[in-house]
Amino acid sequence: MPEFVPLAERIVDALLESDPATASHAGDHRFDDRLPDLSPAAVTTRIAMLRDAGDALSGVDTDGLGAQEQVDHAILAARVERELFELTEVREHEWNPLEHNPGPLLHGLIARGFAPVGERLESLAGRLAAIPDALATARALLRDVPRIHAETAAGQFAGTAALIRDEVPALLAQAPGMRAVVEPAAAGALAALGEFDGWLSRLLDSGEPGRDPRLGRRLWEARLWHTLDTELSAAEVLSRARDNLERVSEELRAAAAELVGGPAADETVRRALDSIAEQHPDNTTIVGLAKATMDEATEFVRRHDIVSLVDDPCVIEEMPEFARGVAVAYCDPPGPLETADVPTFYCIAPAPADWPAERIASFYREYNNEMLRNLTVHEAMPGHFLQIAHSRRFNAGSHGPSAAGKPSATRVRALGWSGPFVEGWAVYAEELMTGLGFGGLPVRLQQLKMQLRMSLNAIIDQLTHCDELPEAEAMALMTGRGFQEEGEAAGKWRRALLTSTQLSTYFVGYTEVAAIAAARPFGATPRAWHDAMLAHGSPPPRHLRTLLGV
Repeated sequence: MPEFVPLAERIVDALLESDPATASHAGDHRFDDRLPDLSPAAVTTRIAMLRDAGDALSGVDTDGLGAQEQVDHAILAARVERELFELTEVREHEWNPLEHNPGPLLHGLIARGFAPVGERLESLAGRLAAIPDALATARALLRDVPRIHAETAAGQFAGTAALIRDEVPALLAQAPGMRAVVEPAAAGALAALGEFDGWLSRLLDSGEPGRDPRLGRRLWEARLWHTLDTELSAAEVLSRARDNLERVSEELRAAAAELVGGPAADETVRRALDSIAEQHPDNTTIVGLAKATMDEATEFVRRHDIVSLVDDPCVIEEMPEFARGVAVAYCDPPGPLETADVPTFYCIAPAPADWPAERIASFYREYNNEMLRNLTVHEAMPGHFLQIAHSRRFNAGSHGPSAAGKPSATRVRALGWSGPFVEGWAVYAEELMTGLGFGGLPVRLQQLKMQLRMSLNAIIDQLTHCDELPEAEAMALMTGRGFQEEGEAAGKWRRALLTSTQLSTYFVGYTEVAAIAAARPFGATPRAWHDAMLAHGSPPPRHLRTLLGV
């Protein structure tokens, strides 16, 4: 039987080398001059590698492994199975142009100073030079593209071209000796992006609807199983989400009545939310407000001794154009294997400039001052930014041992992070902070509204892809039961079609993470228990239970 640790390390290396995007996101810069190769031959080779890896892992005697290695084995096997499923069953690279956007991989080299400018420009030149072939491959592969994916891709690819035009010259100004290498590659990349934009435009002008973006029940339920890595069935997720919707609705009605008076009814909720929505940022102030709320949240975490703080840098900025069109905000951290002192980016998208005034007003009524406070808790403090900073410290190397005192014997958890755990911790953090009084009753109302949104996310995710939920019914659910502004609901409907199963990670992750938090041992302080929860990387919650002895 193979020894697990050396086998796991060989498989991790194979995963990193076969997908430069995975490597870059993990913080391994050995393949920074490459783009993912999605040609049929390369995909076939990758599938064969994954099958070999799965076979080898199945031959390991897990009974002889320690708890850490047993968890790593389970996470790695699940990662291999999930990649095989995506490449052989969902095959998104054959119908979703967003899978071919090189923007994030270029941005990572431009925005983060993990190496000298000249070294990053060398890698950037390699990636820019690879864009023409990569986009030619994309045009040859993509068939029956859903219209909504083509529309979103048109905006994101235009953002990638703008990134090259606007940001590469500024980087070259710091290392002018690299111009002869980088500028021709940049010109070729821009020409290829222009050609791809024309291809997308012709696709959209043809009026062809493309395939239905809904996966259907068989594929969606299979992807949900891989995404959640939990014992919950799809039916159980839906049932629990509906129950949570009822429970939180009652809490929201009571909180609204406490804030503005009147009966604990939906009309009172609308009146309370309307009063809160009057104070809101705009396109010029939203990033500044996010920075201010970060300071508030950090001081609150420190004062209440909620979880150990870190001194890692966090840059709050406007979301790059190449990343817009799916979510309003995101947290973009350094990879778990990153050794340089580089920042996390907490990015927020302002309302698009071409929106009509009424829709912009609706957007900022949704993302009002109090909602921004709650959003910062989720995305940054003590949500994603802080949790992922703790997670990075688990991985062996320059970050040393974890808070639990034992470094990982493998790099498995650097690749095998769990969406349900990451999102679940962030939603739990919202509840934790408002429970301790952060932002008072106004922020609590926004947090409860976000709990409704989280439950509806899971409901709409499943009904959209499995039961052909009509757009009108989804909108009515979100604006009615969820009290969402129409613009927010419209954006979420797009996101439900553009993604699948990701919207379910918030609710399932929250229920599992909150249950672990509630199992705090007698005598352990909240801070000590929260630190212990964050001391094992970002594993699926069921494995965290094993590691914590819950």
